[in-house]
Amino acid sequence: MTNRSTRRQFLKTTSVAAATIATPLILPKNVFGANERIVTGHIGVGRQGSGLLGRFMGIATAAAVCDVDTGHAAKAAGRVEKANGKCEVFGDYRKLLERKDVDAVVIATPDHWHALPTIDACDAGKHVYVEKPLSLTVAEGRAMVNAARRNKTTVQTGSMQRSAENFRRGCEYVRNGRLGELKEVHVGIPGPNHPGKLGPNTDPPKELDYETWIGPAPMKPYNSKRVHYNFRFWWDYSGGQMTNWGAHHIDIAHWGMGMDDSGPVAVEGTATFHPQNYHEVTETCRITYTYENGVKMILGQKQKDIPTGTTFIGTEGTLYVNRGKIKSDPIQILLEQLGKDDVRLYDSRNHYKDFLDCIKSGEKPICDVEIGHRTATACHLGNICVRLGGEKITWDPVAEEITNSPDAQAMIDKPYRDPWKLPA
Repeated sequence: MTNRSTRRQFLKTTSVAAATIATPLILPKNVFGANERIVTGHIGVGRQGSGLLGRFMGIATAAAVCDVDTGHAAKAAGRVEKANGKCEVFGDYRKLLERKDVDAVVIATPDHWHALPTIDACDAGKHVYVEKPLSLTVAEGRAMVNAARRNKTTVQTGSMQRSAENFRRGCEYVRNGRLGELKEVHVGIPGPNHPGKLGPNTDPPKELDYETWIGPAPMKPYNSKRVHYNFRFWWDYSGGQMTNWGAHHIDIAHWGMGMDDSGPVAVEGTATFHPQNYHEVTETCRITYTYENGVKMILGQKQKDIPTGTTFIGTEGTLYVNRGKIKSDPIQILLEQLGKDDVRLYDSRNHYKDFLDCIKSGEKPICDVEIGHRTATACHLGNICVRLGGEKITWDPVAEEITNSPDAQAMIDKPYRDPWKLPA
């Protein structure tokens, strides 16, 4: 990515891109044959992006990679070249979007770089697989949903737990009343795996375009313990384990609760932070979300009574689910099979293939952009609450507004560093 002075100037200086982005070519969803391989471009090919590249290379045709770190880009390009013979490398994701043969992009950048590439890709007629959490702010998430809808593009959020059988099965048991009346949901997340004391700032390494890595975030001096994986511990770029693991386990909580298109109406809680300020995000927290139907979701970070994962608590039993685990109390709940007339949820056996299949069918994927937005919103609201000292906030999930605190409402968005702009 190169620095852009304004979106308008960028479009003027690249006429081909201007034609593509200003007047996007929206292709019918059925243009792909049943066995035709979709062509992908990959934006962000570091730690998570490298893993996603491998997963998609088995079911799609990778044609291009983009990363602001030339070392990451070269390594990924080598893998693609070995498999497909050639790979174009970009430092500017917008240049990748100009390739008309690229049908879909896979975005695995730091969180503060999720929104703009997703929106620009949708406006260029590309389908998008974007890592969780969907957004850095509530406002970004809504803008991403709007971009997908106006362009009729498929956007899958990378909350891949939905495509695991045990999570789906657990949510089906909850939705079918096997626990009786649902009263509470406990969501457990780990503490931060921060890299330790920040240490002195230095010049960025020559392989990293640090100006573009910062992008729309406030400019700060380079420090190795703020970039790449370490972005997760700083508010400018992420939301800590709340938006990392919380985005996974709250997603399952919402699925089991039937709240994919809604959210809480009140949020309150407390948190602790690192005493030496090694990072900004929470060390521990306990946050209670209240939903309109009276169900409470309690998120605990390093809380002894809340195990990592998602626990549904009803009047007739409990059900716990986590990666590779599912158990109920009493055990008989899970021993009784669901009947043919019971509620069945979307059954995806492969999160990545589900995305590609939905590009071809025009159906919404298992973790559509709206679902990812609602999950991320709950994460953001929890962080807003504790960053304001635990102040109780009331949330209107229809208007998507905090109704009782102007200070909290101001935090559902954040200004972008010039010249970057979030589309209105």
